[in-house]
Amino acid sequence: MKLLVTGGAGFIGTNFIKYMFANNPDIFIINVDKLTYASVANQNEFNDLSQYTFVKEDISKQKKIEFIFQQHQPDIVVNFAAETHVDRSIQNPEPFITSNIIGTFNILEAARKNNTYVHQVSTDEVYGSVEKEQFTEESPYNPRSPYSATKASADHLVRAYNITYGLPITISTCSNNYGPYQHPEKFIPTAIINALNNKPIPLYGDGQNVRDWLYVEDHCSAINLIIRKGKKGETYGISSESEKINKDVLRIILKELQKEESLINHVTDRKGHDRRYSFNSTKIREQLGWSPKTTFDQGIQKTIEWYKKNKHLWEKLTT
Repeated sequence: MKLLVTGGAGFIGTNFIKYMFANNPDIFIINVDKLTYASVANQNEFNDLSQYTFVKEDISKQKKIEFIFQQHQPDIVVNFAAETHVDRSIQNPEPFITSNIIGTFNILEAARKNNTYVHQVSTDEVYGSVEKEQFTEESPYNPRSPYSATKASADHLVRAYNITYGLPITISTCSNNYGPYQHPEKFIPTAIINALNNKPIPLYGDGQNVRDWLYVEDHCSAINLIIRKGKKGETYGISSESEKINKDVLRIILKELQKEESLINHVTDRKGHDRRYSFNSTKIREQLGWSPKTTFDQGIQKTIEWYKKNKHLWEKLTT
């Protein structure tokens, strides 16, 4: 299998490449990434592998992306490349439109010309906020931030290329990921790093927002199953179905680090802050046999240990 991974130098992309090499001896990976501020600092760990090629490029550059497809002739494209931080999308939506919409369009066009199967990595945020019930793959899209709106737009494009041109595609919408290599701007890394340094940990509003937390390796295993066994044209929701209140997540982290809860600092709530995300992942569990292997307690322990041991990788990103 020749696999082109876009955004493979980011948090989930890096974990995905590591997972694929560890679990698929028959694979060759081309990693295309423009190396933004959120890129992982240790990409050179793959460079000695004969089955790996890195290309520094921006998916918003259509001709460049078409050349990469023509040169490498991938069997599958997994598109992780995206601007993802909601706060940044509120401050400046333009990079999100460029990367998440135009970039996805360029990938689809190149894939259409080469008849390449595309897997689009999306987010449960495209469905908006929910009070009591759970979303499913059939739920209507209701994005509520520039970030989620651009991801929703990309998903619609992907489906349109399947219906209009017959392009083989799949989409996965995942819940909040956490784990090694995540950028310090995100909620759990911020909490861990600030707690390690005895600094206040910002918590939006009353801290009662609810998220489903998915350990990144479990997400990678789900994508591996989808691209190997998933039905073309389908969407698969990936979630641990282990919801946590944001303030409780901080309490768990502080307890693990033996720090006081007085470090929690309530700050003004984010604009349009979704109250709760919850996704029913029955489809992928029943149809493809996937299930998460890592509990939240196990995953947060692994994540904390990684941040303790890899200060050299994330420290310069916090300055």
